[in-house]
Amino acid sequence: MNISLIIPCYNEEANIQKGVLDKIGNFTKDDPKFLEVNIVDDGSNDHSKKIIKDEYLLQFPKFNLTENNHQGKAFAIITGVEKAKGDLVMFSDIDLATPIEESEKLIEQIGKYDIVIGSRNSERYGAPILRKIMAIGFIIIRDLLIGLKGIKDTQCGFKIFKRKAALNIIDRLKVFHNKRVAEGSSVTAGFDLEFLFIALKLGYKIREVPVTWLHVETKNVNFIKDSFETLKDILKIKYFDFLRQYS
Repeated sequence: MNISLIIPCYNEEANIQKGVLDKIGNFTKDDPKFLEVNIVDDGSNDHSKKIIKDEYLLQFPKFNLTENNHQGKAFAIITGVEKAKGDLVMFSDIDLATPIEESEKLIEQIGKYDIVIGSRNSERYGAPILRKIMAIGFIIIRDLLIGLKGIKDTQCGFKIFKRKAALNIIDRLKVFHNKRVAEGSSVTAGFDLEFLFIALKLGYKIREVPVTWLHVETKNVNFIKDSFETLKDILKIKYFDFLRQYS
């Protein structure tokens, strides 16, 4: 088993200063399952890249840094998948709202499945009430328009998949094509939806595993902007599916 761990990064100087990369580095450095840690920067304009280059690439040999133009989190993940050397690809949000130690729960299941996704407690401990309400509304709209066959939590930033399956799915993406642009912070939540929607279309086996999750406040999430962006992406997925573009 060899895993490429992908860490998307966009203006994460504050989180890096809290020691999140130290936790990831110390967890993976002596674990032979983890082949590499691919930090993919999504065009940060703070000091994130400088700190990673000056401190972490030297400290942790498994770390490497890829620098993208700013297109949003989805394309950082896609880049990480395409560059990965491992047979398995895992990604984690850099804020570690789900602790990196929870990866063992996903790894235990991946042998039987093509994709294993972390699932947060429905209470979403620590999350603002507005975020909880919007999450419920999002799930209702998602289920009405594109279904996803009972998957409860598509948006947890903690997933692992077989690389061959991931590349096959990425080749079929319609909403998240390489011409997409982003302005400011862009969590591109619709990417998880399109990825899983296509995975189900292709018959891949998906497992949802409960993981620990605690809300971490971040400036990279704008509830109103991100909700409208995600709604547009859901409608696009529905449109492309209606045209049988995912067949």
